[in-house]
Amino acid sequence: MDTTTYIKEQFEQLQSADSGSGLSAKRQDAFAAFSTMGIPTTRHEEWKYTRIGGFFNKSFEIGASKQIDIDAYRLPGHEVANELVFVNGQYAQDLSTIRSAELNVVALEDALTNEYAEIVNKHFNHSAQYLKDGINALNTAFVTKGAVFIAVKRGKIVSHPVYIYNITDGQVLALPRTLVHLGENAQIQIVETFANVGNAESLTNQVMEIVVERDAILDYVKIQNEHAQASQVSTTHIRQTGKSLANAVTISLNGAIVRNNTNVVMEDAYCEAHLYGLYYPKGNTLIDNHTVVDNAQPNCYSNELYKGMLDENGTGVFNGKIFVRQPAQKTNAFQSNKNVLLSDTASVNTKPQLEIFADDVKCSHGCTVGKLDEEGLFYLQSRGVPERTAKAMLLHGFAGDVIEKIKIGVIREYVDGLVSERLGYEA
Repeated sequence: MDTTTYIKEQFEQLQSADSGSGLSAKRQDAFAAFSTMGIPTTRHEEWKYTRIGGFFNKSFEIGASKQIDIDAYRLPGHEVANELVFVNGQYAQDLSTIRSAELNVVALEDALTNEYAEIVNKHFNHSAQYLKDGINALNTAFVTKGAVFIAVKRGKIVSHPVYIYNITDGQVLALPRTLVHLGENAQIQIVETFANVGNAESLTNQVMEIVVERDAILDYVKIQNEHAQASQVSTTHIRQTGKSLANAVTISLNGAIVRNNTNVVMEDAYCEAHLYGLYYPKGNTLIDNHTVVDNAQPNCYSNELYKGMLDENGTGVFNGKIFVRQPAQKTNAFQSNKNVLLSDTASVNTKPQLEIFADDVKCSHGCTVGKLDEEGLFYLQSRGVPERTAKAMLLHGFAGDVIEKIKIGVIREYVDGLVSERLGYEA
């Protein structure tokens, strides 16, 4: 049985078993959208370079949560972190640890019936307004009790970082879903990572929606370093509903196909957002970064820097869009994409874009694609540094502009170690 037929059968079983859920109607609407839009192909402009249709001709299981040993996948600093574990797309409460009293974690289904109902109904699935494709709709169609709502109430600062582990075990289609709400003056640090048990082929279709209210601060880090048979479509949708600060860093190192959708929607004046990304595909890995920064109100500021290092047969894609709506006067928005090709068979497709409907703004975008700096390489070699070490030093410095933006010290050191290990570099 192909995956598409299996998905339909599984959806019908889910609706039958959970017909009384507050999520049932939302699932039904999403599955209708999925059925209409289908799986995107390369004829869709947003998926021009990324082919995922082949996954839906395979026998993936929409897996239930399994018991695993989480110790093998823990991040540095986990001893003092809140840990939320998703196994095959389902929240595993028994494997998770909540240490901060300021952090409220409940099933999304339960949040629809308690004090958070108004927030969930207002903000859930806002990402569908920006991601009009069957992949996003598919995630919503299978939102279940395994989906999570995370709330930080007004004025609360989460005292420990939040580590979110997305783990697949077997040949599965994992569909994790999270909605995060930061109340006024709230603060949170989130680190999200992906891992695999064994080497089975898997596909993770993940959506995280984050709402940032007035004067709240979000620091978010995503680390992608799965094995060569694991693929994922990962969506991070940040909605700044009040004057606030959002920082997002995406580190993409390994996997078969990695697709990142990172959206920031600025819905109030004086919002500020910083987006940083580092991608380093080797082997036959494809890493596709699609970003949107939507300025809807005046006096907002955003800065975006994505850097790519591409080796062997690795392929990179960067498609960044900045929208400046007509009311968004005095907008300052900057976007830069820089790439280094390390082999003759590596490639990158980059397309920075601006769509400006206001006339009093400062906006810029640009991209570069080239080889390693020959002058810098010659200088280091002339000082007695071996060629391989010299290349690693230059690339480490190139990547450092992004890595240094990670604010949690132990995570910054961890990512630096991952990159250094791949480069064969020791400081």
